[in-house]
Amino acid sequence: MTSQQDLTDAQIIWDYHQMHHDPRPCSVAIGLGSHDLSVADVTADLYHQGLVPLVVFTGATSPTTQAIMPRGEAVHYRERAVELGVPNSAVLVEPQARNTGDNIRFSRELLDKAGVKVSSVLLVSKPYEERRAYATARKLWPEVDIVSASTAQTFDEYLISIGDDRKVIAMLVGALQRLLIYPQQGFTISQPVPAEALNAYERLVSRGYTSRLIPTD
Repeated sequence: MTSQQDLTDAQIIWDYHQMHHDPRPCSVAIGLGSHDLSVADVTADLYHQGLVPLVVFTGATSPTTQAIMPRGEAVHYRERAVELGVPNSAVLVEPQARNTGDNIRFSRELLDKAGVKVSSVLLVSKPYEERRAYATARKLWPEVDIVSASTAQTFDEYLISIGDDRKVIAMLVGALQRLLIYPQQGFTISQPVPAEALNAYERLVSRGYTSRLIPTD
């Protein structure tokens, strides 16, 4: 049973995961593949606002998306964006990436091969993945400006959209663990984590929200 304290702690971590960037014009938007099709919706909206002239969708499939996105996350995202009025000519697809590092590396390679000069990226992800995506991109593509974007949802709205409070809280905890350990592994830049967020994380781990944690020594 999810307690009110669990939800309060999860809200603290949710707030930390978001970068709170204001969208601005960039060279390209990169939509990171996942189970969440709203990433494609946000990316399409940014295109229609005139903030980017080009979109990249990146992602293969994973155990959580194979059934619902059998053609691959990036392909399904492109189909959704085209349905929303983004022209095919403005969308590139990177269908091989299986993690966030791959998303960034492979998208960069795709844009290089296409001859696209990139000085800034609107990086679109799930709301609770904003900070980790940003940290990964800053590590692997340090010479470009990164502007984070995601669906404009509150924590409560996201809980309702997923329909499984415990699953969502475990995902938030797992995302924060990666922000803590990935800098030492060379996957992301290091970012300060407020004591309030660390304390919330430790409480949630102690209460069993561990299904998305990576085993560590």
